Amino acid sequence: MIRRLLSNDLPRSRWLAALLVILFLGLAFAPFLFPGVKALNVAAKVLIFVALVASFDLLLGYTGIVSFAHTMFFGIGAYGVAIAMSSAQDPTWGALALGVGAALLISLLLSLLIGLFSLRVKAIFFAMITLAVASAFLTLASQLSAFTGGEDGLSFSVPELLSPSFELAEDPIETPLGEVYLDGKLISYYLLFGAVTAIFLTILRIVNSPFGRVLLAIRENDFRAEALGYRTVIYRTLSNVLSALFATLAGCLLALWIRYNGPDTSLSFEIMIDVLLIVVIGGMGTVYGALIGSVLFVLAQSYLQDLLRAAGNATEGIPLLPALLTPDRWLLWLGVLFVLSVYYFPAGIVGKLRERAVLRQLKNMKETAP
Repeated sequence: MIRRLLSNDLPRSRWLAALLVILFLGLAFAPFLFPGVKALNVAAKVLIFVALVASFDLLLGYTGIVSFAHTMFFGIGAYGVAIAMSSAQDPTWGALALGVGAALLISLLLSLLIGLFSLRVKAIFFAMITLAVASAFLTLASQLSAFTGGEDGLSFSVPELLSPSFELAEDPIETPLGEVYLDGKLISYYLLFGAVTAIFLTILRIVNSPFGRVLLAIRENDFRAEALGYRTVIYRTLSNVLSALFATLAGCLLALWIRYNGPDTSLSFEIMIDVLLIVVIGGMGTVYGALIGSVLFVLAQSYLQDLLRAAGNATEGIPLLPALLTPDRWLLWLGVLFVLSVYYFPAGIVGKLRERAVLRQLKNMKETAP
C-alpha cells in the first residue's frame, strides 16, 4: 500500500525513511504537538514551501530547466484567490473556486506561452527571459492598484468554516496529545495539510512515470533524447506547465491561510532565492528533498534569532561572542549554515543519505560474496 502510494519511489535509506516519517508526523500533528500561533504559522509555511519547492524541483531537478519566473505563478495563485474573495459580496466557496480556477487558467496560458516561445532558447538565456517576465509581472502587480491593491495588497475574508472566529465547540477537546480547539484555524490547517500532501504525492507520481523518465533523459542529454525520437520541446513545455500549475496551487493555499496578499508576500524575488536554497539543501531531483529542505530552512528562518538571543545571553561576559551571537546577525549565521550544508551534503541531504545507503549495500555484498 505504501509502495503504491509513493509510486514505488521508496526512500532507500533507513535514516532517510525515519527522518521523513518524523517530519510527516510532526506536520500532521503540529496543532497538538506545538501549541501557539507562531508554531502553527511556521508549520503552515513549511507546508506551503513543500508544495512550492517540489513544483520547482520538477522543473529544475528533473528537467534541468533554470527558471526565475516560478514565484510569478505562485503570485498568480495568491492574487487569484485574493481578488476573487475581495470582490465577492460574500466570502463563499463558489468565489473561492472561481479564484482558484481563474488563477490556474492564467498560469496555464502564460506558462504555455513561455514554454513555446522561450524553451527553444538554451541555458542562461531562458533564465534571463523568465527573470524579465517575472520582473514585469511584479511591476504590474504593484501599479495596477485598482485590481491588486498596489503596494498595500488585498485583505479579504474567507468562508465561515475557515474563519478563525468559527468554532465547532466552545470548549476545547481533550486528546492524548493535549487540549485543542476545533475552530476555523484548525480546519484551515488540515485543509492545507491535505492539499499539500495530495500535491506532493501527485508530483511523486509524475516523476516516477514514463513521462518523468523522459524528463530525466532530457536533463542528462537533450541531444540523445531528441535522437531517440522524443520531441524534447514538447516535454519541456509540459514540464513547465505542470510546474507552474502546482506553484499556482501553492499560492492559492498561501492566500487562503493568511487571508491577505501583496507584491512582497508572493512575488518577491527573495522567495525565489529561498526556493533555490531549499532545493540545494534538500537535494535536486529528489521530491523528498522538498520536505526536508523546507523544514530545515523555515525552522532556521523562524527560530534562529531566538536561538542566537539565548546563546548571546548564555555567553555574556565572554569577549566577542555576545557580539557575534546577536540576533541582528542571524542572516550571517544562516549563510554559514547553508555553506556547511553544501560542503557536507553536496548532493543535498537526500542525495547524501541515499549514497551512503548504496555504499553500505555494496560493502555488505562484498563481504558476503564467496
